[in-house]
Amino acid sequence: MSETTTTAEEKSPQRLFVYNGGFLTSGRIKRILQLSGFEVKIGMPGENDLVGVWGKSPTSPRGEAVARSKDAAILRVEDAFLRSVHPGRSGSPPLGLFLDKRGVHFDYAQPSDLEVMLATHPLDDTALLNRARAAIDRLKREDLSKYNSFEPKTEVPKPGYVLVIDQTKGDASIKYSGADANSFREMLYYAREENPSARIVVKTHPETQAGHREGHFGPDIEDGKTTLFDGAVSPWALLDGATKVYTVSSQLGFEAIFAGHKPHVFGRPFYMGWGLTDDRSPLDRRQRRLTRAQLFAAAMILYPKWYDPFSDELCTLERAIDILSAEVRCYREDKHGWVGQGMRLWKRPHLQAFFGAHQPMRFERPAIAPQRSMVWANKIQPQMEPVVRVEDGFLRSRGLGADLIPPLSLVCDQRGIYYDPSAPSDLELFIERSVDLDISAQDRAEHLRRQILKNNLSKYNLRRSTLDLPKGYNVLVPGQVEDDASILKGTSAVRSNHALLEAAREAHPEANILYKPHPDVEAGLRDGDLDAGDLADRVLAKSDPIALLSQVDEVWTMTSLLGFEALIRGVKVTTLGAPFYAGWGLTTDLGDVPSRRRARPNLQQFIHAVLIDYPRYFDPKTGLACPPEVVVNRLAQGDLPKPRMAHRALAKLQGAFASYAYLWR
Repeated sequence: MSETTTTAEEKSPQRLFVYNGGFLTSGRIKRILQLSGFEVKIGMPGENDLVGVWGKSPTSPRGEAVARSKDAAILRVEDAFLRSVHPGRSGSPPLGLFLDKRGVHFDYAQPSDLEVMLATHPLDDTALLNRARAAIDRLKREDLSKYNSFEPKTEVPKPGYVLVIDQTKGDASIKYSGADANSFREMLYYAREENPSARIVVKTHPETQAGHREGHFGPDIEDGKTTLFDGAVSPWALLDGATKVYTVSSQLGFEAIFAGHKPHVFGRPFYMGWGLTDDRSPLDRRQRRLTRAQLFAAAMILYPKWYDPFSDELCTLERAIDILSAEVRCYREDKHGWVGQGMRLWKRPHLQAFFGAHQPMRFERPAIAPQRSMVWANKIQPQMEPVVRVEDGFLRSRGLGADLIPPLSLVCDQRGIYYDPSAPSDLELFIERSVDLDISAQDRAEHLRRQILKNNLSKYNLRRSTLDLPKGYNVLVPGQVEDDASILKGTSAVRSNHALLEAAREAHPEANILYKPHPDVEAGLRDGDLDAGDLADRVLAKSDPIALLSQVDEVWTMTSLLGFEALIRGVKVTTLGAPFYAGWGLTTDLGDVPSRRRARPNLQQFIHAVLIDYPRYFDPKTGLACPPEVVVNRLAQGDLPKPRMAHRALAKLQGAFASYAYLWR
């Protein structure tokens, strides 16, 4: 839930009369207002009603005039500081709003709710400030800003420059911060005078780059030391290379504070006057001295109303970052488009939904740069390179892909694939980096783990019969499909279910060896069947493997995903192959594990890499890229679309043609 203590359901909504069509046509804005306790209305306000206006927009005088005539209070609405991938002019809905009953945060003439909070709120709660520090670190780590239609890998100027930040002409945040066009000329003058030997980089605004609005600086300012830079780059990377930062009232000046700068400020934005900026136009009423964490906590945690479109409720900043991170990852990876090679016809609509939100996905044609090609990992051919390998994620669905159940998660690996230890994979890189994750990231992984365990979730979430196991030390041995790619590529000495059982029995002569055949082998669909009676004390046919994990003491496996399921449930795991979870110090490894796996993450760091960093997730209810927590919730509730009959018919037809082609090869 949100930071507020009262929800819209706990009290009657307050009527909010509006005179800007955006309040009525934007479902997201209207819904955030509703959840915040306001009922959007048209007409004339009565006693105790409010008038809603959008900041200091060109339409705000309409509402202001009505408020004066009816002696009604005003609620000023603005986008929060983490908004979307693209600016609002592109049609992207906001992730959060500022709802201010005193003023608007960028108008210094009248203290806003935010300014009052910064001036009077204790801002001394340790937990709150720790959350602020963790969120700052995460925004830097994931390259997130208010708008995010930039490429993090795009080069910034060579470090060592003085950064001067331009803004769009006529923007309300300039006028209402007490600045004008002369303020920008003055800012550039002082940047040059105070840094006579430095390179000056003038950064244009994203809306100027996109051609929406004109900026204050053009090519005429360029000389031997001053350059105009309009690259769509990471704000954090740009700030990291700067020695000083000059701004009038830009949000980039706000972010500069958290990048370690003390920006020189020529207007009166909300973030000046608290001891964190060099103020060229001081504001006497702001005398309090704040830390970076206190400023961030007020402006990003306490003041905004953040919205979760997946649960349709107000949420915390952390949840908002989860949501924006998934959206931004989708944009950055898909914006140039994908070409799918060898994809079954029934899968293509799901792949289109997964990867085609920003550019339609194409199939069975050469990729034209900057497009990239993808292929199912086990279908790759040498002539396809360079190609991205695609596979199901580890929280896939409620049902098998063989039953045409579409995946909720997929992995895209540029280096290799997680089940093939013969070459490095993206997953290995994420695991190596996970040792640097902070406590907040680890806490998120632990919460995700607990939700998975609470709801007994696994990759396919098939509900089978549960069994009472014998007393004593129980060792579970999951059978595998012996011609599976993970066996062919990830094992050496022990490559069969029989050899696996022999090894488990030899190591535990007195234990109860419990053999769980693979479902596909039980159905006679794949290789790996054997008579386990001479080696196993019990064969657990058609049983629920996740339920079994709560009753066993140890799991012995070659490369089965059940080893990972056991690991996250605190069950001891011994591997005789080289699955992705072996070699990191979390399992007992008897197989040949790649020596390159030298990192030693704890369980939470490892889970973050495997379930948060590596896969992508898709919510079929909203049609949006989503965080893993959304998929966990959907799987737990079982509220998922069923496969269409048309897809089944298409899959059968394609399968028939594939079989016919095989006979005539």
